[in-house]
Amino acid sequence: MDRIPILKLGSALIVTIQVDMHDRLAVALEEDLTAMIVRTGARGVLIEISAMEIVDSFIGRMLDNIAAVSRVLDAETVVVGMRPAVAITLVELGLTLTGIKTALNVERGMAMIRARLDEEDAEGPGSARGHDED
Repeated sequence: MDRIPILKLGSALIVTIQVDMHDRLAVALEEDLTAMIVRTGARGVLIEISAMEIVDSFIGRMLDNIAAVSRVLDAETVVVGMRPAVAITLVELGLTLTGIKTALNVERGMAMIRARLDEEDAEGPGSARGHDED
């Protein structure tokens, strides 16, 4: 497999990784996902990784990079389905995955994304998101 499929669901993009990622595939995913966020104006990115048995430091950094780029493009990243062994490995490697929210499953992850979108909709189009009012 030379590309990971990216699905659009409303204002969110869903990526389900069903193979062990190698470095070239991770880089392609980052590029494809960035282009898709720009093209669709997506506000949320859900990455489902339950099939991944191993996450090395490069893949961990790529997930962190994806979250950082998504944030710059005003999309929130939620990673779901992380196996306990993968979580332990990330901690042992010292990777913090800043900016990535996690959830146990797709349903909870989508609820997190929907909650963010609902909150932003309630603020209205004229609000200054991310700025406290005096």
